[in-house]
Amino acid sequence: MGTEIIVNKTGRESRLAILEAGRLAELLIDRGDNRGFVGNVYLGRVVRVLPGMQAAFVDIGLERAAFLYVGDIYTDFLHMHEDPATAESDTAEVPRSRGSSRSNQPPIQDLLSEGQNIVVQVAKDPIGTKGARLTTHIAMPGRYVVFMPTVEHVGISRRIERDRERRRLRDLVERTRPKGAGFIVRTVCEGQPEDVLSADMTFLLKTWERIQGAAREKKAPALLHEDYGLVLRAVRDMVDGELDRMVVDDKELFDEVKSFMSDFMPQLKDKVHLYRGKEPTFDNYNVEVQIKRSLGRKVWLKSGGYLVIDQTEALMAIDVNSGKFVGTSSLEETTLMTNLEAAQEVVHQLRLRNMGGIIIIDFIDMEKEASRAKVTAALEEALQADRARTNVLRISDLGLVEMTRKRVQEGLDRYLTESCPTCEGTGVLRSRATLCFDILREVQREANRKKEAPAIYVNTTPEIADMFYGPRFADLEATEETLGRRIIVRALGHYHPEQYEVYAR
Repeated sequence: MGTEIIVNKTGRESRLAILEAGRLAELLIDRGDNRGFVGNVYLGRVVRVLPGMQAAFVDIGLERAAFLYVGDIYTDFLHMHEDPATAESDTAEVPRSRGSSRSNQPPIQDLLSEGQNIVVQVAKDPIGTKGARLTTHIAMPGRYVVFMPTVEHVGISRRIERDRERRRLRDLVERTRPKGAGFIVRTVCEGQPEDVLSADMTFLLKTWERIQGAAREKKAPALLHEDYGLVLRAVRDMVDGELDRMVVDDKELFDEVKSFMSDFMPQLKDKVHLYRGKEPTFDNYNVEVQIKRSLGRKVWLKSGGYLVIDQTEALMAIDVNSGKFVGTSSLEETTLMTNLEAAQEVVHQLRLRNMGGIIIIDFIDMEKEASRAKVTAALEEALQADRARTNVLRISDLGLVEMTRKRVQEGLDRYLTESCPTCEGTGVLRSRATLCFDILREVQREANRKKEAPAIYVNTTPEIADMFYGPRFADLEATEETLGRRIIVRALGHYHPEQYEVYAR
């Protein structure tokens, strides 16, 4: 069984599940009101330049200002939206050379100024409290090629391995592309005729012309070009000859996909089907259950081992444990088998949860260098199926693997969940015994503040009140005796588990 794509639309929410051999590999979600912005091109206005960080904040019309690093600025396009007759004369003094290294990049204060308009593309969606990450190195993906107006270069996908085919595709693009335009030939282009490539390149070039015209006419901040929606973007970027079936449960969306495929991949359009069943689509294809499992902190392996996945502010930590698996021969062999299975599952979880940034994997300690090499090789081989860019360091003597994975969107857990209003995301609350003694100490403070009051009142939750009139009654009596005051505990059901109030009167 190859790849299946299942699309479910409920109201304004669209969900796209990618199944590999029946197993959920990736889940993409678009809820209309908070859809992704990656790939969109904007005319932004610089609102703040930070020389100390060599970065700038740019208003592109989103809730938070976006972030532009100096290394992501291509100087030739800083003033592309201006009329040449009215552009400021000092713009010609900025050094501009295609392909120049970042080490030769002028400081950001020489490139940008507050109030300046600039054409940018979103490279990374807003994540958490951070605004979107921007770049002026525009990249416009088509079905078969990616157009890059800032790079005069022709690249061929590494997954196209035959030298003869690589030369053929390079020659086709070189003959067709205008001077100064850069293109990357995508994997799906392998075996395609020249007219298909030319049509895709022409479409992207015309789109870029429209963006340039809109940049000169509109007032910042303004959206100049919006990338396809979730489903069409996935079809453009992910669908290839390995697709077995695509199922869509919305007629309008189904028609859009069929039309797109008829234009760009007619040989695959018959693999798209409209779901007409009464049962919810994701239930019918066993996707809903797998989504719920994907949010667990503990992930079981088939052998009986398991992973524990924890998110911190700076990194993601994944711990591998042998669990119920005891092996059959030596400890080293048992450990190796668990770690090899874990390496496959770790990559699956990275893709499914869309984990990004710094990732630390704590494999079970292995004595032999050969065993550590096998685990590293298994991890790197599994990562070949991951479309996100990754970098893996060798496994350490302690069994730790440090790696990075590029993330341009929120992780699945943060998209589908929100912090618990009770524990506020910490996952823990102060114990009842701790709260009881905290309250008694506050009672002592209140007694010292109001020495004339005959009684001290405590408002708290029913659970803590039960503790005071049960296991902690002796502590309550001892405090009353020490202070010479009555302590009256009252239970209020609407209080937060850690909330209490102490007052004297």
